[in-house]
Amino acid sequence: MDAPADPRASWFLPAPGELPRTADLEPLVSRVLAPNPSGMTLDGTNTYVVGAPGSGQAVLVDPGPDDAAHLTAVEAVLAARGARCVAVLVTHHHGDHAEAALPWGGRFGAPVAAASAAVAGAGGRVLDHGERLGLAGTTIDVVATPGHTRDHLAFRLESGAVLVGDHVLGRGTSVVTHPEGDVVAYLESLRRVHDLGPSALYCGHGPELTVDPGAVLDYYLAHRAYREHQLLTALAAGAGSVEELVATVYAEVPRQLWPAATQSTRATLAKLQAEGRVETSTGDTVRPA
Repeated sequence: MDAPADPRASWFLPAPGELPRTADLEPLVSRVLAPNPSGMTLDGTNTYVVGAPGSGQAVLVDPGPDDAAHLTAVEAVLAARGARCVAVLVTHHHGDHAEAALPWGGRFGAPVAAASAAVAGAGGRVLDHGERLGLAGTTIDVVATPGHTRDHLAFRLESGAVLVGDHVLGRGTSVVTHPEGDVVAYLESLRRVHDLGPSALYCGHGPELTVDPGAVLDYYLAHRAYREHQLLTALAAGAGSVEELVATVYAEVPRQLWPAATQSTRATLAKLQAEGRVETSTGDTVRPA
């Protein structure tokens, strides 16, 4: 099996570190980039300001870190749109997306909504798949996308764009870690988003994907299948531990990302074990079934 080709390689996307701090993506959506870049967060967390022009209202999606400079930038975008924040939506509980949810909700007097009661807080709203939210002069559909985390959500807009959180990244591929993540659920969620026929993918990190979102989702599915093939090939060639598998499969990946690769490998092995394709034993030994 050959490695799948990433369709984004031929797209004109901002280079790492060149994503603008703020951008209007479409009439409904502006993006504000949080100042928390890293190997895992890429340029930083994308906070989205969503609302119908002229409504005087907006929803914040993934406020990100509780950072004063980031808050100032978000408030400037709200002011430019002539809007007040009426709700805070969160895709999942990871701190780089959810830390500011409750403090900013309190600041704006806006309820917080998420799939997790812990994220939504005492006065918040727990969201379920299939709900339709009428907010800020528009409608937002709630789409359950577990896999990266159990509580992960995406939000589909009237325009057809989908805010996908960490389910899809603007660059590279999302990490599904063990034991928090679930590869089987993640693959099902990729197909669910694909079936929506999104006009654009607005990612939790990295640039927006507008040229051919379906092709990116196809690539994500093919990439996961290729990783499984690599692991099974490495096992057949004699690799016997998770560490050996990571060293083989991720040989060209910077070593500082190997801890995340290790957790991703464990998550994929859990899927393969559930399917009866590999066996594990004490001492982190893995072998073909």
